[in-house]
Amino acid sequence: LIAVELGGSRCRAGVFTSLRAAAARPLSACNMAAAAAARCSPYRPVTHLIFDMDGLLLDTERLYTIAFDEVCSRYKKRFQWELKGIIMGMRALDGAAVICEKLELPITPEELVAEVAVVQTNLFPTAELMPGAKKLVCHFVKHCVPIAVGTSSLTKMFELKTSRHKEFFALFHHIVRGDHPEVKESKPHPDTFFVSAKEFDPPACPADCLVFEDSPNGVTAALTAGMQVVHVPDPQLDPELAKSATLVLKSLEDFKPELFGLPAFD
Repeated sequence: LIAVELGGSRCRAGVFTSLRAAAARPLSACNMAAAAAARCSPYRPVTHLIFDMDGLLLDTERLYTIAFDEVCSRYKKRFQWELKGIIMGMRALDGAAVICEKLELPITPEELVAEVAVVQTNLFPTAELMPGAKKLVCHFVKHCVPIAVGTSSLTKMFELKTSRHKEFFALFHHIVRGDHPEVKESKPHPDTFFVSAKEFDPPACPADCLVFEDSPNGVTAALTAGMQVVHVPDPQLDPELAKSATLVLKSLEDFKPELFGLPAFD
């Protein structure tokens, strides 16, 4: 048996040569209780899971707010939640373009990204896992449910954010970043999730995928891809922006896998 130690929590992946292979195995551990719950559930059973990263697995959205507000304040502007809710889930340059336009900053989006990156370089390595993230991911690995990450983060920033969590992110079958060559448009476009489904081995049907997201743009992207989506929004997000998701939760800790035909927690 392969086991990975994560802060004292033991996560068993079954008889496989690697965690990557374990995550790629088709779902076969769905117990009778989960199957019964799925038949009574208003949600469609799924076989594959795709997780956003920022604000969903890692507590980085708070760090984004600090960095953008620090830079915007240099130009006597404030980066507030009304604007943050619009850009969440976008690639850095796409979001910066919106910020420059809305706040009428006297710099280009490229210059804004560069200034913010200097601040982020110190902040991102301090990112912690979000509540419930480790327990949920280890549960799915234990039951051989294929899991992936679909994030708009570019590789350089991804490496900074995950620098203290390498073992955790090694549990995923694959990770699709914002600079993946097949991701032509960032969220709210569905590219990230189409590519994420395609890179499972074998490729997953979008209808069989469940996405976990924290941003309205990510929710839109998942729904456009034909996937169900669990929205775990920041408490400060306008509730009106969370109404389109398949399911809305306050925390990953509240997720009940059996609602989607997945193995229930022991």
